[in-house]
Amino acid sequence: MEVSNEHLNRVMRKAVAEGRKLLWIFLYLWVFLGLFAFHKSIVLNEPNLFFHQGFAVINAFLLAKVMFTGETFHVADKLKDKPLIYPIVFKSSVFSALLIGFYIIEEVIIGKWHGKTFSDSIPVIDGGSLEGILVVGIIMFVCLMPFFALREVGRVIGDDKLWELFFVRRTKYVSLHSVE
Repeated sequence: MEVSNEHLNRVMRKAVAEGRKLLWIFLYLWVFLGLFAFHKSIVLNEPNLFFHQGFAVINAFLLAKVMFTGETFHVADKLKDKPLIYPIVFKSSVFSALLIGFYIIEEVIIGKWHGKTFSDSIPVIDGGSLEGILVVGIIMFVCLMPFFALREVGRVIGDDKLWELFFVRRTKYVSLHSVE
């Protein structure tokens, strides 16, 4: 009985850790997509701010699952032993392309659900031109860089240490560079 409890505790700790990862991805994407929705509603003068924010939440959750799954299957991990700039840039580019691809697939499926043809279902991303899609890809790439920078730093120094550096009073720690 004790072995199964130990196994259950290990599984629960792993599930909580993985749930936290998914939550942080979701929150990051929600802020990112929420800003785009806010931009669309205010700057582009499109009505229904709350409607767009609702879609931002749903898309953030769906895209967070895509990113979480990609990380679980070690997508874009082949540069993890290189200097940090390489995996950060590589992961940002791979995952921005992955997210745009999944967004297009999602829109095509929704369009097909509503009886549209395949070509009518393809979303118009920032004007529908290749340049517009490229600009959205560049924006996603740049927005994902801080996310992957923090992920990579956490991987190198430890997620617990990264958490402490951000959320625990630094006066509790003696600076490594202080000279007395």
